Amino acid sequence: MAETDRFTLSKEERVYSLSLIDSLFKGGKSRSMTVFPLRAVYRSLEDETPETSFQVAEACPKMLVSVPKRHFRHAVDRNRVKRQVREAFRKNKQILRGRNVAIAFVWLSDKHAESALIERNVTSILQRISEKI
Repeated sequence: MAETDRFTLSKEERVYSLSLIDSLFKGGKSRSMTVFPLRAVYRSLEDETPETSFQVAEACPKMLVSVPKRHFRHAVDRNRVKRQVREAFRKNKQILRGRNVAIAFVWLSDKHAESALIERNVTSILQRISEKI
């Protein structure tokens, strides 16, 4: 099984750089879309200049999940939602294979959702991003 076919979520596939997070939320090149209860803020990293490059050697989608405390007061609830979104992304990231894009998933609802619904929504978001990039 090739590395790109494995359903893992390595550090290279996560957004952890503060400068990349700032460019996602404050930069003018970011776009967003909503499929309730998720909002996806994404930015293509393929057109970066070398001094502001966030690229790795291999093009792969990068993601982060944000669940505001205002929606879920208890950390266990926030962690459950983050785990569900990460799993849905991990299982469907092959939709964006070969594309260098950073995606931030932001939870919008005050209620928990079933994993199947979250997976359908993440798949829909990834397909729409794939079409637009």
